[in-house]
Amino acid sequence: MEAHLTRHIASDEPRVMVVDGSKVVRRLIEQVLKADLPGVTVLACESGAEAKQQLEAGVVDFVTTALRLPDMDGLELAQYIREHAPQAYIPIVVVSGDVQERLVARTMTEAVTDYFDKSLGFAALAAFIRGYVRPESNVTGEVLYVEDSRVVALATRRMMEKHGLTVLHVVSVEDALALLDTAKAQGRVPGADIVLTDVNLKGELTGGDLLERIRNDFGYGKAQLPVLVMTGDDNPKNQAVLIRQGANDLVEKPIEERLLITKLLFQLRVGQHARTLMAETA
Repeated sequence: MEAHLTRHIASDEPRVMVVDGSKVVRRLIEQVLKADLPGVTVLACESGAEAKQQLEAGVVDFVTTALRLPDMDGLELAQYIREHAPQAYIPIVVVSGDVQERLVARTMTEAVTDYFDKSLGFAALAAFIRGYVRPESNVTGEVLYVEDSRVVALATRRMMEKHGLTVLHVVSVEDALALLDTAKAQGRVPGADIVLTDVNLKGELTGGDLLERIRNDFGYGKAQLPVLVMTGDDNPKNQAVLIRQGANDLVEKPIEERLLITKLLFQLRVGQHARTLMAETA
C-alpha cells in the first residue's frame, strides 16, 4: 500500500541518514546525535548504494553525506535523492573537510541544502542538525498565501500571524505571479520567504500551475523559494505529482494548526539557510 506524502519531515523521533565511507566517522556522528537528540534513529550507510536502499525502505527526515563515498560522489547521491525520494523535501547536508574548495569552484549544486565543515567537530554537527529537525526558537518570515476562500483564509492567516509570521494573502495564482514579477523587477528575489497555496483555486490557473511557474519560469529552486501545498486529495499518486512538480511539502486539509506551523517554520529555515549560502558564495 502506498503511503501518504503529507507526513511531517521534522518529527519528534527524527530519522537521520548518515552516509560516510569511514566506519569511525559514522559511529562518532551516531553517538553524538543520540546524545543530543533523544529519540533519534540513525541510519548509518557506508556507500551511496546502501543509502539508496534505506531510502526505499522508509521515510528519512534528514541526510548527511560525505563528498567522497566509496562508490560515488556525495553530490551525485544528493541529486539522486532529489529525483527519487518519494516524500517531501529532505534536507541534505554535506559534511566534509573540503567543502570550501567546492564552493570556490562553484561545484556545489542546489541538490544540497547546506554544508558543514567537519573541522568544527561532531558535537557542533549535532547542534546544527537539531536546528533543522527540532528547533528551539521560532523562525520569522513572509508567507505568500494563495487561497480563494475568505473563511479559510481568515482562519489560516490568524494561525500564521499568531506565530509571528507576516502573511501576504492573495486570492488567485494570477495575483501571486504578479507579486513575484514585481519583486523580481525590483531586485527583491525571490519576493517572499515561502509560498503557501491551495491546489484548487478560482481562475484559470491552479496551485500546480503556480508550482510550474515558480520552478521553471522564475527558476526558483526548492531551497531558494520553498512552496507548501494544501490539498484535500489523499490519493498518494496525486500527492506524488505535486512533489514532482516542485512542492517542498504537502499539508492535508482540513488544516491542523500545529502541523501547518511546524512545516512552515521548517521550510522557512531551509530557505533562509539557502539564501544565506547563495549570498556568501555570490
